[in-house]
Amino acid sequence: MKIIFAILIFSIIILFHELGHFLFAKRAGIRVNEFCIGLGPTLVGFTKGETKYSIKLLPFGGACMMEGEDGDSKAEDSFQSKSVGARISVVAAGPVFNFIMAFVCALILVACTGYDRPVISGVMDGYPAQEAGMKEGDVIKKLNSKKIHLYREVSIYTFFHGDQSIDVYERNGKTHETTITPRYDKENDRYLFGFYGSGERTKGGPVKTLQYGVYEVKYWIASTLESLKMLVTGQVGINEMSGPVGIVKGVSDTYEAGAAVGWFSVFVGMLNWTILLSANLGVMNL
Repeated sequence: MKIIFAILIFSIIILFHELGHFLFAKRAGIRVNEFCIGLGPTLVGFTKGETKYSIKLLPFGGACMMEGEDGDSKAEDSFQSKSVGARISVVAAGPVFNFIMAFVCALILVACTGYDRPVISGVMDGYPAQEAGMKEGDVIKKLNSKKIHLYREVSIYTFFHGDQSIDVYERNGKTHETTITPRYDKENDRYLFGFYGSGERTKGGPVKTLQYGVYEVKYWIASTLESLKMLVTGQVGINEMSGPVGIVKGVSDTYEAGAAVGWFSVFVGMLNWTILLSANLGVMNL
């Protein structure tokens, strides 16, 4: 079952990505020779109009094969015959559809589980947060001019920017500013401010759900960009990246952990993976 979930997530994300290319190609008057899900030999397929629709043997990948996309074609309805603006819209449509899919899934996630407000539930003895006078109930608003909306953004910030911070927080409706530098913790092998969140999630109305749906997608896009920056600058190596096998293992581990609790937990875990992978695919394709 866990492998099936992984395949379904991959297939749905790729289908939506290729659907973006397909719809905008049709809109631009570009002929689509084949629209397929999967790779390898064709299992089933049919032709409607000028396009062949098919499902391939290997359940990874997919394609929207346009006339003249990868070679010369003098046809009036080829990809190369269209204007630069039309070609840009077709190419960008796939990633944009991934962001749309991530946002829709984020809305469902936030509506079902709420969002993790950046509220401190406690401070650790002897760490910078305590020395700066921070207390339980303080709301983190900014870290080095970066606005904070989710508690996870605090954790990811210390991972990517462990040695610097100007912290702005709110206490009883009043804004305070202090400078604290995360301290390296050998036991956890990471930098820590010395405060922590409760892990509780807050539910809001329709407006809050829309708002935090955007923040959820923004979080994963920012995480992807920061990871790419670390890869380019040599802070992490290519061997530390996860390919399809690693992702399937991650999905499988999430499924097993969720199944021990209940199907709702599995559903939430799969939603999280869908948001992460869809946002990641959008960034990488752009």
